[in-house]
Amino acid sequence: MKIARSRTFITVFILMTFVLVTASLARDMRQKGAAVHEIILTPNDMKWGPAPDALPAGAALAVLEGDPAKHGPFTMRLKVPANYRIPPHWHASPEHVTVISGKFNLAKGEKVDASVKGTELPQGSFFMIVPKSAHYAWASEETVLQLHGRGPWTITYVNPADDPRKPKK
Repeated sequence: MKIARSRTFITVFILMTFVLVTASLARDMRQKGAAVHEIILTPNDMKWGPAPDALPAGAALAVLEGDPAKHGPFTMRLKVPANYRIPPHWHASPEHVTVISGKFNLAKGEKVDASVKGTELPQGSFFMIVPKSAHYAWASEETVLQLHGRGPWTITYVNPADDPRKPKK
């Protein structure tokens, strides 16, 4: 009799613990905006606009998923013209980038070094840069990049004078 009650108690305890943990996880996912939904976009569905002022003028941006300014996953595309340059900078989170079209060039370092050719990244290339790793980039032709990661997406210029958000003196 005692053994049967103990087994029943243990079974009920385990089931209640499972229900409470599952409910708690589901609530946390909803609060963090982790609702699962499908996104299906053709190139014509993507809404392009000016890139944020954290990037040099001339780029366009399309947010495909999430909100890069908020906590959580995001995917965005960046379209840059030929000869577009992004001065040495770093990001607070890993940067994942795929070259959708065009040619993009990437070099590591805190200063632009004309003697460094960097890595030419043609269409289909991918790179991931770890947080706080200084790098700079340029496009040799019109290029479309896809960036994804966990927000908020930030960019910090090594030389504050390179930051387009700062007023020029």
